[in-house]
Amino acid sequence: MWRISLRDLQWRQRRFVIAVIATGLVFGMSLLMAGTTYMLYEEGRRIVRSFGADAWLVAADASGPFTATTPVAAAAADETATVAGVDAADPVVIVHSTLHQDPPRDINVIGQPPGSFAVAEPTRGRAVTADGETVADVGLGFALGDTVRVAGRDLRVVGLAEQVTWYFGTPTLFVSLADAQAIAFGGQSLATAVVTAGTPEVAPAGLRMLDEAQVVTDLQRPLKSSTDTVTLLNSLLWMVAAGIIGSLVYLSALERSRDFAVLKATGSTNRGLLGGLVLQAMILSGVSAVVAVLVAAVLTPMMPFAVEIPVSTYVQLGVVVVAVGLVASVAGLRRTVKVEPALAFGGA
Repeated sequence: MWRISLRDLQWRQRRFVIAVIATGLVFGMSLLMAGTTYMLYEEGRRIVRSFGADAWLVAADASGPFTATTPVAAAAADETATVAGVDAADPVVIVHSTLHQDPPRDINVIGQPPGSFAVAEPTRGRAVTADGETVADVGLGFALGDTVRVAGRDLRVVGLAEQVTWYFGTPTLFVSLADAQAIAFGGQSLATAVVTAGTPEVAPAGLRMLDEAQVVTDLQRPLKSSTDTVTLLNSLLWMVAAGIIGSLVYLSALERSRDFAVLKATGSTNRGLLGGLVLQAMILSGVSAVVAVLVAAVLTPMMPFAVEIPVSTYVQLGVVVVAVGLVASVAGLRRTVKVEPALAFGGA
């Protein structure tokens, strides 16, 4: 039976190729969307981990250091440093700003005291050691020694960093605490959070304490509606893929009614015929998955937003391919069962 099914696919090879290409494009779009969703969450986790902080202290009514700009006194870091369990405490400023370009470009700005324990090492160059310097995201396209103008301040690029984006790939500039205070608060001695090495036993008055997991959760909260939409669209794409393969298998079953009748008349069972349909559907799904992987590999570098497809997504694709193949083969099952052996001899 499996040889007959393969020969049938060979006989209808043009239809097979068209279905493979269409389904492969659908699967490929699903991979890219899944990679986009993963990257939205992963870039948030990366930027929070880059601080290496054990605890984050924000204003009592602030949701988190990345989603709110409720300021606290920078001197709160000195008070926090005296709390039991704290080895070091530094104020940080995290704000959104724009580069002075035509057109302006959105950026994230992170201000930290030079020499802070929470300063991440750049990929190239060195960290910020004085006011007027910056470590720039490589996605901005700057080179070491370039001058960047932000909120009327000229900053010299002394380092370059990778994978320091959040909120749909918005690039980041790392500056000194004083420069960030000038950009965000007109030079006032304020901060948006205090980060600590070591976990405070209690939070100072007027502050509330968050751990790394809570900060990540808060940073990802505004993305929920977007990721839920992508997840829904992904589910619809799986259904479209099943529909394409199912329609091909069903048309094949319609055209092979007399063939099924002959096979039944010679002793084939409905189970055996169904196995042939399942084989065809699985081959279509499997080859389409290979096409999808190639499509995703070609389109990933062209995406305006960084896309990272994890291994788990490819595993999910394999599971979906099997499920789609099984569901699609059901489309021809009813037709197969209804075929009477008498049709092989010209009967009704």
